[in-house]
Amino acid sequence: MKKSNSRSQRAGHTDLYQQVTDRIVAALEKGVPPWRKPWRSVEKYASSPFPVNAATGCHYNGVNIMLLWLAEEEKGYRSNRWLTYKQAQAVGGQVRKGESSSLGVIFKPFEKQAEDKSGSKLFDADGKPVMESRVMAKSLYLFNVEQCDGLPESVVGVTAVPLSQEDVDTVSTPVFNRILDMLNASGVKATSFSQNRAFYRPSTDEIVLPAVGQFFSDADYWATLLHELVHASGHAKRLNREGITSSLSRFGDPIYAFEELIAELGSAFLCAELGVYGEVQHESYLASWLKTLKEDKHAIFRASRQAREACEFLLNLAQDVRRSVA
Repeated sequence: MKKSNSRSQRAGHTDLYQQVTDRIVAALEKGVPPWRKPWRSVEKYASSPFPVNAATGCHYNGVNIMLLWLAEEEKGYRSNRWLTYKQAQAVGGQVRKGESSSLGVIFKPFEKQAEDKSGSKLFDADGKPVMESRVMAKSLYLFNVEQCDGLPESVVGVTAVPLSQEDVDTVSTPVFNRILDMLNASGVKATSFSQNRAFYRPSTDEIVLPAVGQFFSDADYWATLLHELVHASGHAKRLNREGITSSLSRFGDPIYAFEELIAELGSAFLCAELGVYGEVQHESYLASWLKTLKEDKHAIFRASRQAREACEFLLNLAQDVRRSVA
């Protein structure tokens, strides 16, 4: 087994936030946004396209989605199932000799005594330490099931199957209905007519799109609507996100660029969840995203978290609609 990092890195001498950010930046500089390509390939997963732990069945979240999608794309894996070296052994399998791990991140909660602005420890009225909850990011070394031998079929799962062009270009009726449920439950007005811009207008709480026929495919139209719907989730009466509510958020501003990154990630996560294989053309923001990530090693983590929050908010709206009519 080979891990991707040296002994000193495993000992904690490498800044994990910087390491992950550098990984994302390198992909962007090659023109491969890690939140797009893998799940929009010519194959479709039998279940969810999100990376999943093969031993526990739990989906990976946040920045791990991008890291593992990127690893799938670079290494040509057809499976989205991952596990640690020890997990492979625990189920009777073995990582093949010479295989290298892919980087993930695990967040572990811990408590630490609170301090004031001068760095002095804080105590309560009874003299007991005031504790506060923190989260520590630690490296997680993962292997795709295709790198292992002897795994049970239940762990290996079903590999991806080919998609027809019709599957890629269209949106099925069940998916269409879920998107409409989400849109209607959000209260956001959506207008579509012949013009050349797609945008969300916070002042009127309205999404404006070009006409359907102006898009390369039906799926592109719905992917773009989902992108704008993620923006709309940031309205003051919903998630109250700075990139939507701030008066400083204008094209060319760092707040605006960060909001676009959230919407890019959020729409990718929504499209993957729903099975929409369209593309949103926003390459014009690439330079500003790179600038943001290079200047702030925590930015991709914050954007991933806020994108996940937006997705969960919108998906829960659709779920509430289906429950109400059940």
